[in-house]
Amino acid sequence: MPQLTGITTIEATLELLTGLRIGAGDAEMHIGGVDNTVIKHPLTQSPYIPGSSLKGKMRSLLEWRSGAVQEGPCDKDTYKHASGTIQAEVKRILQLFGTGGDAKDPEFSAEIGPSRLSFWDCSLNPIWEEQVRNNNQMLTEVKSENRINRISGVAEHPRNTERVPAGAKFDFRLSLKRLAGDPEDLLQVVLQGMKLIEFDSLGGSGSRGYGKVKFNNLTINGQAQQALFDTVQAFPTK
Repeated sequence: MPQLTGITTIEATLELLTGLRIGAGDAEMHIGGVDNTVIKHPLTQSPYIPGSSLKGKMRSLLEWRSGAVQEGPCDKDTYKHASGTIQAEVKRILQLFGTGGDAKDPEFSAEIGPSRLSFWDCSLNPIWEEQVRNNNQMLTEVKSENRINRISGVAEHPRNTERVPAGAKFDFRLSLKRLAGDPEDLLQVVLQGMKLIEFDSLGGSGSRGYGKVKFNNLTINGQAQQALFDTVQAFPTK
C-alpha cells in the first residue's frame, strides 16, 4: 500500500439558511407530542449533524455529477464498466469514500487504496448555542405541516415536525488523507462536493425548502481559505 504523506484538515462554520431536519428515528409516538423529532446528543440534548449524513450527501451528489449514479453507491463494477472522464470521476469518488465490500478484491483494493475522507459529527457552535440559551430561546422549532386534498381543498393528515431553525451554526470538520501517488485534484473534488451541498440541501424535505446551508470561515490546515472556496466551481468548466 502507498505511504501516508499527510493529512489535510478542512474546517468551517456550517450555517443554516433554512430549517434543517435530520430525523432521530423515533421508536414510539406520544399523544400531543411531536411526530418527527430531530437527532440530538443523548447527554446535552443539543441537535447535531451526523458526519454520516454529510458523507452520504456529498457522495451521492458527486455520483450524480459523474453520470454514473445507480441505486447503490458506485463500486468496482461501476468503475470497470465506465470509460473516459466518467471512469476518472468514479475512481476519485472511490478513492475519497472507499470501496466497501470490493475491498476484498486485493487487485482492485491496491489500485484504489483506502478511503481518504473522514467526516466528523457537527456540534452546534458553542458561541451560537450559548447566545440562544442565554436568551431563553429554543434550539429547535416545531413546524406544522399537512396535506391538501386537491379536490376539496381541505387540509388533511396534520403533523408536527421538529427542525433546527434557520440561522443555527455548526462546527464543520473533515480530514483528507494524502497518499503517495494520489492525484493532485482530490482536495478540489472535496471542495466541489461541499459546493454541491450548498446548491442542494442536507437532511430531509430538501424539495420543500429544508436544509439549505452555507459554509463560512473555511480554513484548510488552519489557514483562512474562504476566498478560495468562494471561487470553486461545482461543475467542470467546458
